[in-house]
Amino acid sequence: MRGSPDVGRFPATVRLIKKGGNTMLSKKTLEMLSNLCFVLGFVSILGSIFMWWITRGDGSIEALAHAERFGIFVGLWAPTFFIISSRLDRYADKAEV
Repeated sequence: MRGSPDVGRFPATVRLIKKGGNTMLSKKTLEMLSNLCFVLGFVSILGSIFMWWITRGDGSIEALAHAERFGIFVGLWAPTFFIISSRLDRYADKAEV
């Protein structure tokens, strides 16, 4: 792997956060964003269940199929939020105070 060892697998992401070896975002901001993404992950799980429940419509097969697809779509956000939360938490650990 080229570059410094702390760059990791996503050098473009690191370039957004690091500039000249200094973190552009403070440790407190990174921790807050990490916590927010973690909470949003659980909210998207609950939101997908809620979306499935309210979009069932008249009970027809088409309405039920749409409700399932829409609920799955919103539910797929959860892993994304959890991954972003984990990544921001790692950056916060490396950030200088």
